[in-house]
Amino acid sequence: MSLKGKRALVTGASRGIGAAIAQKLAADGTDVAITYEKSADRAAEVVRNIEALGRRAVAIQADSADVNAIQHSVKQAVAELGGLDILINNAATMFVGDLEDMSIEDIDQLIRVNIRSPIVASKAVLPYLSRGGRIVTIGSYLAERVPWSNFSVYASTKAAMVGLTKGLARELGPKGVTVNLVHPGPTDTDMNPETGPHASMCIAITANGRYAKAEEIADAIAFLVSEKACYITGTALTVDGGAIA
Repeated sequence: MSLKGKRALVTGASRGIGAAIAQKLAADGTDVAITYEKSADRAAEVVRNIEALGRRAVAIQADSADVNAIQHSVKQAVAELGGLDILINNAATMFVGDLEDMSIEDIDQLIRVNIRSPIVASKAVLPYLSRGGRIVTIGSYLAERVPWSNFSVYASTKAAMVGLTKGLARELGPKGVTVNLVHPGPTDTDMNPETGPHASMCIAITANGRYAKAEEIADAIAFLVSEKACYITGTALTVDGGAIA
């Protein structure tokens, strides 16, 4: 699935699923801009890995809770890469707890990063996307099934992405731009490692009996932004090892 000549912005891509997506797109021929909040060293490593594949790369510091920073990151990505064809809304945050115990500050941060950020980034990129453009947002299998009581607020922010995806797909369909959502299941990342305290609980609900590798999520993204997926829009692809089966 060649993506030669395409230009992508992947938010929150200094590590984990975002880094895997950025590097997979580069391996398929894409020039890539990534954003990061604090992990400058790790973002620089992702850039070096992309450049080693022969593609252009740039790391942009941007707090996904800051509207101005998001808008600036899109403009900088366009300036550095000469345009944009693909937006991957990957940046996210997670706070786990029962609603009665969560602070309003934590709830607001979840909303700012997990809901407002993808909306703002998508709006900012629209002037630059032409026919064949792609927007893919990273959701969560918890948007479709919430097996534990302390994930209600986080799950609600990911479920909101279903409405955004469907509505924006309708809006952009006539322009030849597709909009899709990927729901990863338990994935081995710094945020939720396969050796972490919650691992056995997560593994138990999968059909495959294991965590996903970040690269397996990236493979799904690479398909959705390719020409092979040109008739797929407004939908969610769940990559969860059967967790919601």
